[in-house]
Amino acid sequence: MQRKLLLMLLCFAFPAGALGQATPSDSQTLQSLLSEVRELHQELQSSLARMQKAQILLFRWQTQQSAVEHASLRLEDARTKLAGEQDHQRSTALESKRVEEELSAEQIPEQQKVLQDQADRLKAELEASTKRMDQDQQAEIDCEQKLRNEQDKLDAFDAALNDIVKSMGSPDGQPASAPR
Repeated sequence: MQRKLLLMLLCFAFPAGALGQATPSDSQTLQSLLSEVRELHQELQSSLARMQKAQILLFRWQTQQSAVEHASLRLEDARTKLAGEQDHQRSTALESKRVEEELSAEQIPEQQKVLQDQADRLKAELEASTKRMDQDQQAEIDCEQKLRNEQDKLDAFDAALNDIVKSMGSPDGQPASAPR
């Protein structure tokens, strides 16, 4: 009878031992899968954060690009205005020279008076034109500086976007080259 009891005990002991061995391997597999899911979740969160940062930088880059274009237009306007004032000053100077020559050749006093008034008016116009030209030159310098500043900001956004693109890498794990 003891043999039967021992045999029965052994029969029940083997399945319990087999189950005990299966549980740790299942547990290890589950732990491994859980660890991998956590890593994937962390990578996804990191990727989403980089994408959000890239979207924000891209929006700021677009806004800065508009600022650069606006500054460029203002510079072109300032240059056009300065060129117009320079043309006006040249033509006024030529007219003044012509009137001076006529004045020196004129013999009639009434005509001399008219020519002198015209010469005085042209000299005043030249002085005013010189002041406007100085202001226009200063405006051009200011616009050039503003454009340089805006372009520097845009270049900084470019660099930041390139860094993000490089940090994202390509799907095969190699760093991506950022097109300009």
